[in-house]
Amino acid sequence: MIIRKATKHDATVLARNQVQMALESENIILDYQTVKKGTEAYLADDNKGTAYIVEIDGEIAGSLLVTREWSDWRNAWIWWIQSVYTTLPYRRKGVYKALYSHLQELVRRSDDVIGIRLYVAKNNALAREMYRHLGMTDEHYTTYEWLKDSDTFKPAE
Repeated sequence: MIIRKATKHDATVLARNQVQMALESENIILDYQTVKKGTEAYLADDNKGTAYIVEIDGEIAGSLLVTREWSDWRNAWIWWIQSVYTTLPYRRKGVYKALYSHLQELVRRSDDVIGIRLYVAKNNALAREMYRHLGMTDEHYTTYEWLKDSDTFKPAE
């Protein structure tokens, strides 16, 4: 496994994977062109996010996006993991674990990042169990949201 920072050349695959992830995990159909533009936006601007990719034999096996939240309580950044996806042939082979371990190591070496958070759909029991197995907890916070375009994301029929 090779873990690397994503580049603009990865936009098509990353966007395609996110469309598939939304369908698989939340039964939501995303507009590919919108997702691709969003992917290209963060690949062009680290302030919007940084994606990491796992390659196996030259093929993208999985990826995730990291965005940042400033914590005044800790005077440090907290990284949020988003857009986690492992392609079908590489599931249950340690791809996410490798990405997560890589992020943990980056945080350990950082002077201004204190930790990692993520959110997961309540009905995604498999992912929740994996995150617990890797030492993450869901004890402190429940996430609430309001999105002005929330009616855009309707379940697939």
